[in-house]
Amino acid sequence: MENNMFCYQCQETAGCSGCTISGVCGKKPEVANMQDLLIYVTKGISAVATALRAEGKEVSENVNHLVSVNLFTTITNANFDLDDIKAKVADTLSLKEELLAQLSEASKAQLPEAAKWNGSEAEFETKAKTVGVLATENEDIRSLRELITYGLKGLAAYSKHANALLKDNKEVDAFIQKALSKTLDDSLSVDDLVALTLETGKYGVDGMALLDEANTSAYGNPEITTVNIGVRNNPGILISGHDLKDLEMLLEQTKGTGVDVYTHSEMLPAHYYPFFKKYDNFAGNYGNAWWKQKEEFASFNGPILMTTNCIVPPSAEYKDRMFTTGAAGYPGCKHIDAPYGQTKDFSEIIEMAKKCQAPTEIETGTITGGFAHEQVFALADTVVDAVKSGAIKKFVVMAGCDGRAKSRSYYTEFAKALPKDAVILTAGCAKYKYNKLDLGDIGGIPRVLDAGQCNDSYSLALIALKLKEIFGLDDVNELPIVYNIAWYEQKAVIVLLALLYLGVKNIHLGPTLPAFLSPNVVNVLVENFGIAGITNVEDDMKLFFN
Repeated sequence: MENNMFCYQCQETAGCSGCTISGVCGKKPEVANMQDLLIYVTKGISAVATALRAEGKEVSENVNHLVSVNLFTTITNANFDLDDIKAKVADTLSLKEELLAQLSEASKAQLPEAAKWNGSEAEFETKAKTVGVLATENEDIRSLRELITYGLKGLAAYSKHANALLKDNKEVDAFIQKALSKTLDDSLSVDDLVALTLETGKYGVDGMALLDEANTSAYGNPEITTVNIGVRNNPGILISGHDLKDLEMLLEQTKGTGVDVYTHSEMLPAHYYPFFKKYDNFAGNYGNAWWKQKEEFASFNGPILMTTNCIVPPSAEYKDRMFTTGAAGYPGCKHIDAPYGQTKDFSEIIEMAKKCQAPTEIETGTITGGFAHEQVFALADTVVDAVKSGAIKKFVVMAGCDGRAKSRSYYTEFAKALPKDAVILTAGCAKYKYNKLDLGDIGGIPRVLDAGQCNDSYSLALIALKLKEIFGLDDVNELPIVYNIAWYEQKAVIVLLALLYLGVKNIHLGPTLPAFLSPNVVNVLVENFGIAGITNVEDDMKLFFN
């Protein structure tokens, strides 16, 4: 039987093999197929841009930004809007034709089919069904191509956030496009693609460094911060996702309006930046990880702004008060946007909020975070003394993603079972499995050190490298650090590839290994990097701590 679609890019893909009828995430087959076409034409324009660079010609920022946004649009839970995706396909084809006109005939002759195809919208649906994941027949080549593509999607997401703060890295953009074009090259062997996978990790480090510099130069270095998780009596706006520039614009426009702003899920770490503390109406964090949004968005009562991925198809109870921006999109939800460097107009959201009831309180208390690299470096002497004295025996990196699968309760139970001399290093929404457990501290050092968003896994890498330097070790793997990482979507993939590039070994991934890794590719990762899955809390405790 022919598949309606095929997608296996996220951890919750059906049967841990692939969604073929409809996406577990909620995307319909026609949306999944059109996303496949968007990736195909994005690879095509990337091949043209790469050829232009080879001829010594300039490629504009507009091309770089379009490629990044296109990739970001196809990340899990980012954009469900078929019309928007079709428009992006058309825009990409139009810009590609402009670039082709600048290319020599000799270079044009070497281009892959994806760079030459320029179908009309009437042809989109038919073409989409021929260019998806399964178009690559060899399982191992397919696996590596998808691993690289998913890593590039994550890297593009981080680039897009830096671009919003007017920071670009042309080398990263050029690599994204070169790597995309190489996934079209049938002459590349498994070994060639393994090498490209590691190179993707290298540029993943560069991309996360770019975003770190963009965020900290704009908003200061994150610092230890206690965040309120209760509510006030004012009406509120809930902002979710990752884009700090969107938050800045929203806070600036809500000043003095009587409307409070709350963060949800991955936007929680915004509270750690000094810049945002000047806003009296920046009220706190509401709720938990992205997958609980249906109940939490309903009880929030006010409008919600989704700045990036993490959208769960909204219920009628709040769909009319959910807005999107950037690469995010959902049919029937108002989209608000503006070109890079220009201010988005959030007045419609603010006016709606004024007419809404205050959020319904769902919990009270506080949570503490802000342990990005500069803050931890400031505590380095205390941390080192605790390690030398034996007060801290081991650090456990539990970064990554949360999700709705019941198997993810493993991470809560794992955190509870950790020895009292172990400290969790975390980033990403995986933290919501254990950041409210009150695990205490070790000599004033909290046992959960939250560095921030998924991209702030860069901080965890810098912390490990700093500890390696302080202790005079030759290899980062000699540190008392174990890696038990939860993954969900493609930003976690680029973090994984970045860690592999930095030489980190013996990373455990869960709750399942990615479905897009073929048995042979898994063997390569096991043999070269010690990648492994998880089992159960009791057995994994013995493995990590004996």
